[in-house]
Amino acid sequence: MSLKEEVENILMKDPAARSSAEVFLCYPGFHAILIYRFAHELWQTNNKFLRVVARSVSQFGRFLTGIEIHPGAKIGSRLFIDHGLGVVIGETAEIGDDCVLYQGVTLGAQAAARMGALSRDTKRHPTLGNSVVVGSGAQILGGFIVGNNVQVASGSILLKEVPDDCIVVGVPGRVIFREGVRVSDPVPDIEAEAIKCLRDKLAKLEKQIERIQTVPMFEPTLTGVKRPSSGNVVHIGHVPTAVNASSDAVDIFLHGAGI
Repeated sequence: MSLKEEVENILMKDPAARSSAEVFLCYPGFHAILIYRFAHELWQTNNKFLRVVARSVSQFGRFLTGIEIHPGAKIGSRLFIDHGLGVVIGETAEIGDDCVLYQGVTLGAQAAARMGALSRDTKRHPTLGNSVVVGSGAQILGGFIVGNNVQVASGSILLKEVPDDCIVVGVPGRVIFREGVRVSDPVPDIEAEAIKCLRDKLAKLEKQIERIQTVPMFEPTLTGVKRPSSGNVVHIGHVPTAVNASSDAVDIFLHGAGI
């Protein structure tokens, strides 16, 4: 892909880009891709010395742009890295054409692949299809395939394969739309289920408190027999008012979160 095509791609995808000169001088994603292309050519020689040079070039690019792209990664045409700070693309990652990555994105490995030399030369990082958009701070971890035209929401952590034409959100990432249609039975939200369990527990405790109206206080007598003291009856009252308010707040939160 030519330098002119790289610049035109950014001008087309970023509404903030006003001119070719601005892209050439001020876009770290553009600089990172240029440095990666050079480092990748050196890496492809399979020469040990040149691979060290390739890694050195990659590190220079990381220092200059804040974007770390391993020279062994395979990147297609017209990749746009917007803002870019904190982006990490691992050695065995593959990226198709016309993809967009925002700041803080990681294309990394899962724990099972972090075994040092035993994991070397294995597929540890994800493969992105064409026209994939990954939002800021999203993590895609593992050697699986993310299909064409997939959108991964900001802050998501994706740990498994995704088919084409999907929208993924959440931690862990789950498909909520496929081919423009909302998924009818999405993966349960673990945090939401925990909140609902806490709400149900509060409701049960509230009912138990309502059943306990008074607690008699016993005192010893001369015969050794305890009897309720007429003046020492503690009235618990209706504490659940605060609990009800808390439950209402939980309901509002769950409703607002679409849960």
